[in-house]
Amino acid sequence: MSEYLTKAQEETEKRWYVVNTYAGHENRVKENLEKRVESMGIQDYLFRILVAEESEIEIKNGKQVEKMKNLFPGYLFVEMIMTDDAWYVVRNTPGVTGFIGSSGGGAKPFPVSPDEIESILRRMGQSDKKIVVDFTIGDSVKILTGPFAGMIGRVDNMNDQTQVASVLTMLFGRETPTDISYNDLSKEEFDD
Repeated sequence: MSEYLTKAQEETEKRWYVVNTYAGHENRVKENLEKRVESMGIQDYLFRILVAEESEIEIKNGKQVEKMKNLFPGYLFVEMIMTDDAWYVVRNTPGVTGFIGSSGGGAKPFPVSPDEIESILRRMGQSDKKIVVDFTIGDSVKILTGPFAGMIGRVDNMNDQTQVASVLTMLFGRETPTDISYNDLSKEEFDD
């Protein structure tokens, strides 16, 4: 199958695209775009609008504080059918500076690959696809990303619905539970 879509396919297939915005204005641009979708009646062409954020745990004064961290500052992900009208609405939304993957001169952008967007959705806990893991409650796991990257912990609880495990890690001499996405954990094998 060709990786290039015909014009007819392009205008009927729902795909994800990356929209460039002014850094720090991603949520405002998302709101503007959502309002325009409603007011211009293009709900059949623009679906999900996503600011890729994940929760991050910081330690302040010995306490865990959760805050949201933008994974891609200056970018939004938009699930849409790339019609001329939909493309026009997104491009002309206040705060949008363009699409990533467009060569300019009126050329429509290339969509994000399904594997790339799936990885981002999974990281945000918004994926429909279930991750198969090789660990269970009581197993030792290594945390792969985030503020606890590289730490080893023990799986205390698992939620297959959200695909998040509660992992007990040693923090300031105490066992502390931390919620970590299945995607960000790997089973630790110890040699006897």
